[in-house]
Amino acid sequence: MGFKDNLQYLRGSHNMTQEQLAMLIGVSRQSVSKWESEKAYPEMDKLLMLCDMFGVSLDDLVMGDVRNGIAMSANHVEDGLPKAPMPEMEGSALPQDITGYEEHMRKFDLMIPTGVSAIIFGVSIGNLFDSDNSILGNSDANEVAMFLCIAIGTLVGLALLIPAGLAHSAFKRQHPYVEDFYTESDRAAARKVLAIALIAGIALIMAGIAVNVWADETLHVDEGWPSTALLMFVAVGVWCIVYGSMMLGRQYGRLDIADYNKESEEQHVQENGTESIYDKGNGAVCGIIMITAPIVGLTLLFCFDGGPHGMFWMSWVIGGFLCAIASIVTGLIKSTKSV
Repeated sequence: MGFKDNLQYLRGSHNMTQEQLAMLIGVSRQSVSKWESEKAYPEMDKLLMLCDMFGVSLDDLVMGDVRNGIAMSANHVEDGLPKAPMPEMEGSALPQDITGYEEHMRKFDLMIPTGVSAIIFGVSIGNLFDSDNSILGNSDANEVAMFLCIAIGTLVGLALLIPAGLAHSAFKRQHPYVEDFYTESDRAAARKVLAIALIAGIALIMAGIAVNVWADETLHVDEGWPSTALLMFVAVGVWCIVYGSMMLGRQYGRLDIADYNKESEEQHVQENGTESIYDKGNGAVCGIIMITAPIVGLTLLFCFDGGPHGMFWMSWVIGGFLCAIASIVTGLIKSTKSV
């Protein structure tokens, strides 16, 4: 038996589909199909993963007969210790999460909204030290305290956002294809969570605005703690909206497996330098916008007393909207040219 026959035998003996095997070792189903039709050959690291997965030696897998090795090591004893058997996977059964996708995405879905909210929360605490209505009074420490609050919030946010993004990219490289294992009941539950999260998020933001308006109209205070209250409500509201959107959202929706697979393919294209000129242009435009936004915001904060009504933080919001508009326009142009 050669490698092709051994791989087909091992996969069949564990009732695995090509998709399931591909997901476990981090390749596409087409790659497994090419291996089994001898149109391509796996790299050494993939061969070693296959050996470890099925409990066979490299020599037996490539040039031997794994049927003999499987028969001799039916109990999977290695170094005097029993080796955990491979879980049986019935091809006719419902698809299963064999890549750890659900666990990974749950962590990702928590880290992203928490990181965004941490930045807003830092800005909200910083507003307590607004020079016009600071809790420290008229003190030279106000600017330092505001800067520290914003800096700490930003650092905490980035400490969550950056690792989450890197881990997600690494997961996509390791598992470029995931079989859709979610049921309709899962999607129905997610739609309910999304609806509750959106309603709660909008309600919290409106409550923050109401507090701010009440303080302005009744107490004639529009700086300091009213801004803090507004942004705290916004931080929690944004967390709810982002978390709910990541359940069924278009770009990072956990249950949108088809979009995940498409995104993984686009990442592979980008990493191999074959992305289209439209995608490169969109990336450049968004990069310029997101570099400009913090420069404008920080300039307003430290050089112009936070800008009109302390709204320096709106530069990030406007930057996000401009990026979204750029992406939409780029997508429309790209789809028009491809027709």
